[in-house]
Amino acid sequence: MSQLNVSVVSADREVWAGAATQVVARTVEGSIGILAGHEPLLALLGEGEVKVTTPDGENVTVDAEGGFLSVDHDTVTIVAGKAGLA
Repeated sequence: MSQLNVSVVSADREVWAGAATQVVARTVEGSIGILAGHEPLLALLGEGEVKVTTPDGENVTVDAEGGFLSVDHDTVTIVAGKAGLA
């Protein structure tokens, strides 16, 4: 199964990084799910949870506030004004 390379950072530190099979995040336009092979995307983050599913089935939840989400070539970068593991 194809994987995503995910990085979640806040203004002052890296919160989580690693491989994932799925990312679900809330944008200002609504929730979005990202799988491997997703088209390139740039979206503004809304306030809420970012849920990352790792290849071994672990769920990582990050509380994020403000910022953006970028998808390009199976790389997902989430830059939030405030973020921390839930």
